Amino acid sequence: MVDTWMIDVPGERVLVRELGPADEAPLLRLFEECEDWFTAATGLPSAPGDVQSLFYALPEGAHPDDKVLLVLERDGVVAGVVDAVRDHPRPGAVAVGLFLLAPWARGRGLGRALAEALLSRAGDAAEVTATVPPGWRPGERFLERLGFALDPEPRPTGANRRTGPREGGVRRAVLRPDAATRRSPSRGPRPTG
Repeated sequence: MVDTWMIDVPGERVLVRELGPADEAPLLRLFEECEDWFTAATGLPSAPGDVQSLFYALPEGAHPDDKVLLVLERDGVVAGVVDAVRDHPRPGAVAVGLFLLAPWARGRGLGRALAEALLSRAGDAAEVTATVPPGWRPGERFLERLGFALDPEPRPTGANRRTGPREGGVRRAVLRPDAATRRSPSRGPRPTG
């Protein structure tokens, strides 16, 4: 069974659910729409292999069973995707590899609502890490507003995938949730098959 939940965004019907096989075409569209992000991250626009690599790309040392892939739907249309790995880089941590919203979905409060819902569901996480392409100011500002501390210098991506020709690394961001502000003890959805 696929875990599905609604998030509260005034005036919008927003659903978060696990990624499924029928999501390949909507993800291809989403990735094409997000050419700005792909160009900033890799130096190239998205290609069909980027969707496929979403299913198997893992940071070194991560276990495939700990990978979680989620889509965000706004009024029935895929508006975003999140790729995260539990218990990475250490037990009790969560590593977010991709947190991507379509340009038409940005600036509406969807990203913040999604991030807050995910942080709530990962309530027992001692640390949440994320990455952002160096110089991608929308992503840097987004992480800073959520309380993440950004490393000053880029580092290698660490994913088991082929890097883009102008991919110079990523800026790592860390959030250490305060135990007093954790909202829920739920670990969130477990990946299926």
